Amino acid sequence: MRQVPAGDTLERPVCLDCGHIQYENPKVVAGAVTTHEGRILLCRRAIEPGLGKWTITAGYLELHETPEDGARREACEEARARIRIDSLLGIYTIPRISQVQLIYRATMDEPRFEPGEESQEVALFAWDEVPWADLAFPSVHWALKYYWKTRDLAVFPPGTNPAADRGDR
Repeated sequence: MRQVPAGDTLERPVCLDCGHIQYENPKVVAGAVTTHEGRILLCRRAIEPGLGKWTITAGYLELHETPEDGARREACEEARARIRIDSLLGIYTIPRISQVQLIYRATMDEPRFEPGEESQEVALFAWDEVPWADLAFPSVHWALKYYWKTRDLAVFPPGTNPAADRGDR
């Protein structure tokens, strides 16, 4: 039954027999803006949401996995790419779907990639070739734009949702 447990302030599922409280927490997504020789790796999605739209490699973390390992695994699964993570690029929040996205800046030593099961197509794009109108999610726009802004910086703070967009839509 949903109720406010003693000492808490939010309603949560509570077992009336044993008193166990089921905490519901956000899903963590890990991904990467990956480049090779200045070109950005994007995947055309073969699954919903965003079927047929372009995105960076990203997905839900698995249990017992670090965000960096998750970002590398997703790049391998979606683009069959081996990436080298440079730094944390951004932390984006999407409250309406309870997501926290950790997006890294990464590179590929060699441009070896091909579509994985969740991708129809994988390609490298120059900045002026990015299919902006066909990107799958607002956070992909945010991450790519922040990557471009910080691409020549060795040290920078992680990007966050634009001030005008808390991720509610």
